[in-house]
Amino acid sequence: MSADATTVNGEVSFWWRDVGGLPAVRPPQTRDLDVDVCIVGAGFTGLWTAYYLARSQPGLRIAVVEARFAGFGASGRNGGWLTNSVTGGRERYARSHGRDAAIAQQRALNETVAEVIAVCAREGIDADVHRGGELTVARSAAQLARLRAFAASEAAWPGTDVVLLDATATAEHVRVERAVGGLWHPHCARIHPVKLVQGLAAAVERLGVTIHERTRVREIAPGVAHTEHGTIRATQVIRATEGFTATLPAERRTWLPMNSSMIITEPLPASFWDEIGWRDRATLGDAAHVYMYAQRTADDRIAFGGRGVPYRFGSRVDVDGTTQDRTIAALTALLREFFPPATPAPVAHAWAGVLGVPRDWAATVGLDPATGLGWAGGYVGTGVTATNLAGRTLADLVLGNDTDRTRLPWVAHRARRWEIEPLRWLAVQGIYGAYRTADRRESASGSPRTSLFARAADRIAAR
Repeated sequence: MSADATTVNGEVSFWWRDVGGLPAVRPPQTRDLDVDVCIVGAGFTGLWTAYYLARSQPGLRIAVVEARFAGFGASGRNGGWLTNSVTGGRERYARSHGRDAAIAQQRALNETVAEVIAVCAREGIDADVHRGGELTVARSAAQLARLRAFAASEAAWPGTDVVLLDATATAEHVRVERAVGGLWHPHCARIHPVKLVQGLAAAVERLGVTIHERTRVREIAPGVAHTEHGTIRATQVIRATEGFTATLPAERRTWLPMNSSMIITEPLPASFWDEIGWRDRATLGDAAHVYMYAQRTADDRIAFGGRGVPYRFGSRVDVDGTTQDRTIAALTALLREFFPPATPAPVAHAWAGVLGVPRDWAATVGLDPATGLGWAGGYVGTGVTATNLAGRTLADLVLGNDTDRTRLPWVAHRARRWEIEPLRWLAVQGIYGAYRTADRRESASGSPRTSLFARAADRIAAR
């Protein structure tokens, strides 16, 4: 596996290149507007919110405004995992709202996987959907001990449906070098994120929603969004900006923009797949502290991601998906470790993006009825599914509907703000430095105990 002059770096993501390149941009806002609902951000959260609002109440005046184009952010760059993860874990909701509420959150996310697939069918969106489940592999004794403990914990909750696998059973899913065990569950599908975001944007427009691209919002306030082109007045204003939330002056410390990077191979031959398997096309992750994530694409590439450089000082965000050469090299080396038979294949494309991380690592959705200001996000990389649930929940809140969704424990959840610089930069660098050290030591020692470095990092991170 090698990254060379033929490897494309940036251009937002491979997913955009795969559909023919970056899209023709929709017209920007050209005058002051009066609407019922203004949604800031045309990623999955904003588009799902608009979709369910327009379906529930045809004729509602909805404007979606986007600084670049629909799907420019994490929605067009992610690893393509439509999975049921409860961001931040069910246990925090059990502590704050009780066990039944935590179970309801998990069940809602399980059902959301099926909901997204159903919408794709209804709207004719061909997003390369394949429901093969999710497989997490362990490649050291410490990782296996964590997987076993996690499996035991998950078994105490309904709807998790996890299956603990030994090395042989893990290899029946996919043969990962040095894998000593795994954990599989069925509530996950592989998708092509750009095909989904493009199809969703088109569906929203068919429902009468206007998407204004090239329209940067400078400030959000009750009843108004101030853009670079004028003012949009609305009864409700929804912030759906995820990893770019820190670019709004008033939200600089609300969520930390965490970087994640990906590489993708050229298509691999049938002989390769015969050697490693992966016939069920389950999404693939591992139990390392600095974890990886991957999928086998519809055209038989491996898309492989990980953290790289986790955070830029001052909450700066990336430039059109360009990632660092050392990150490409590190991901390439890890992919080679996982799948030695893929070593000769070139890396076709590398890219990066930012995701939103609240201080307590727990996603949230809400609407303040006194101000009309709504929000959703902080998905910490699990947003492909959670955005749909957030969009349906925001639609309920905007329309004043009291539903099971509006009573879920993540609704109106608030986390404290991140520390000022340079404290947050120092903290994030320290946390991920400790996690990388922990992974190296666990791999070398053969001990089943989680490294003290990782335990310390968990405490600092408040995870």
